[in-house]
Amino acid sequence: MDKQVKVIVGMSGGVDSSVAASILLEQGYAVEGLFMKNWEEDDGTEFCSAKEDLEDAGKICHQLGIDLHTANFAAEYWDNVFEEFLSEYAAGRTPNPDVLCNREIKFNLFVAHASRLGADYIATGHYVRGVHKPDGAFELLTGVDANKDQSYFLQDVPLGQLAKCLFPLGDLTKPEVRAIAEKHGFENHQKKDSTGICFIGERRFRDFLNTYLPANPGEIFSVSGDRLGEHMGLAFYTLGQRQGLGIGGAAGFADAPWYVVSKNLEANKLIVTQNQDLLDAHALTCSAFNWLLDPAPALPLTCSARIRYRQGSQACIVSQISDGQFHVQFPSPQRAITPGQYVCLYQDDHCLGGAVIESVCTHTLQTIVF
Repeated sequence: MDKQVKVIVGMSGGVDSSVAASILLEQGYAVEGLFMKNWEEDDGTEFCSAKEDLEDAGKICHQLGIDLHTANFAAEYWDNVFEEFLSEYAAGRTPNPDVLCNREIKFNLFVAHASRLGADYIATGHYVRGVHKPDGAFELLTGVDANKDQSYFLQDVPLGQLAKCLFPLGDLTKPEVRAIAEKHGFENHQKKDSTGICFIGERRFRDFLNTYLPANPGEIFSVSGDRLGEHMGLAFYTLGQRQGLGIGGAAGFADAPWYVVSKNLEANKLIVTQNQDLLDAHALTCSAFNWLLDPAPALPLTCSARIRYRQGSQACIVSQISDGQFHVQFPSPQRAITPGQYVCLYQDDHCLGGAVIESVCTHTLQTIVF
């Protein structure tokens, strides 16, 4: 390995990026770290762990004998991730800020910043595999640890940016990574994985969202048109949701859970059901795909897909409806396909790319008006 090949690792203070940096050092790369601060609000409160994470990243880099750079991308994060997050919720959709953050910050601003620091590659602690071919082509593969595979979160990153990244953890399982960290004496070898949306922390999601979006109460109806109660605002609910509806034990109905099945944005009404089968659909439409293949595959395409993280691969057929609009058909019904989320395509262990879900097809409840 040519020691002049310089790699800057995105250091989060967690065990994954720490082990990624140590592996690259052992492989002979010239390694440096970069800690990215992406959120200013609540800095220094119990909701934000940035200060602690920076300290942990600094300790690891000092232990490894590598430099740690810092960069503040909070303004860009607000403009390109958080504002879209809010606008999607205000429009009654359910966005995925983790996918947006990877596209806009971690594999966009990070790549550009690392290049200015003289890096040949960047690296992260994602559980995916990247294949750099002799002809310069790049392929994104799922991580070998099925419980940790994070290819779903990278589906919207442009192929050219992924080609500049190394993924040292793709062939490892999480227990193996923790064992490596313990072997190296890393203090964070048992540090809890970050979960949920980074800028919300441990707060209730509804409390956080209410800080930025005005409450817009309305009525809750069953699919048969019975008024069951009031909602706080359609932005605070998502399809398939059963918790926090406040309508348990509604008079005249069986003592069974209620599920959000539709939103009537025009009338500001939330539609719920006790019949889970009404959440099923066989198809969706989506926006233009970010293909992680060059050239893009010919359509129609028979492959598999995930409509949410940690979902098992589902057989599907992808076809094009028009410029910028595609149709994904599933032989088996899919539960609670949610506009604003992403559909990610796979061929065996190859991640083919993904797109934003725009609408649910053959869903008879989308146009209910009471």
